[in-house]
Amino acid sequence: MKKKWALAVLTGVMALTLTACGGSSGTNGTASNYPEKPIVIVAPSGAGGGWDKTARSITKILGESKLVEKTMTVENKPGGGGTVFMAQYATKDVKNDYRLFVSSPPILINNLKKEGNSQFGYKNTTPLAQLTRDYGAIVVGADSKYTDLQSLLAAIKADPKSVTLAGGSAPGSMDHLVAVLPAYKAGVDPKSVKYISYDGGGEAIAALLGGNADAIATDASNVSEYMKAGKVKVLAVTSTERLGGELKDIPTLKEQGIDAEFTIWRGVFGPEQMSDAAKSYWETKLKALSESPEWQKELEVNGWASEYKNSADFTKFLGEQEKTVQELLTALGMQK
Repeated sequence: MKKKWALAVLTGVMALTLTACGGSSGTNGTASNYPEKPIVIVAPSGAGGGWDKTARSITKILGESKLVEKTMTVENKPGGGGTVFMAQYATKDVKNDYRLFVSSPPILINNLKKEGNSQFGYKNTTPLAQLTRDYGAIVVGADSKYTDLQSLLAAIKADPKSVTLAGGSAPGSMDHLVAVLPAYKAGVDPKSVKYISYDGGGEAIAALLGGNADAIATDASNVSEYMKAGKVKVLAVTSTERLGGELKDIPTLKEQGIDAEFTIWRGVFGPEQMSDAAKSYWETKLKALSESPEWQKELEVNGWASEYKNSADFTKFLGEQEKTVQELLTALGMQK
């Protein structure tokens, strides 16, 4: 009996030991008590941009609503449109469950383009959730001779260099792809389209209003105030269906015979080797965030539209958009 009792005690001790070991994920914390320390959300840009605003809104609402009780801070890591940060993150933070980041289509574009590219992309991360969406818009001045998308495309087809398109990002980046997408789908060689890049959407709109561009590509959410003021006309949006608000009467590309769309999403990512515990935790918290009234108010304040995708759906969507980006960059001769 004594031997049986001793064996039972020893077995129990071993079971507890194995449970403790099995629950551990090394430096990532344990399955049962994540998070144990403060969390950083990185905006791979300077202060004030879209990534920065998104990161700060996420941390603010998660904290104020008590969805996350650990301290959360935002860290800015500018450089190369996100490429500088990705080089560090994909190599040094590969298992760091306490360091997340926000991104958008440039994580795909930077990985696929030839110039200024990053060898790292979304496959070197754990996509956790898409939270917002926006779309591209093709915009002209209020007094432009182009009254609809087809008249603009007709001019580009007749003489591509006679029409100046502009955007707030470098050649091969997001605004450039949105600008040439309709022409490319209409049969125009996108390499022949004249594109001028400016440092941000605000400067691109200023160029349009100043007569230095015939049309620009920009985020749809950026143009409402200019429409209200009667300064611009929006010829098309790259959404799957018509948008609301000031843009409710603007036709999509597909309505105008162009079989294309382009979503400008923003989402949250973790490290490539994120622990199951941390991934599960953030999937739960980010879904709750997306459904909270506080987040809905934050979306309204910033002019963002809500679009939640969980980790699996977000990852699938990224693979689909990657094909569109690759196709456009290849047509531009800008793929790596």
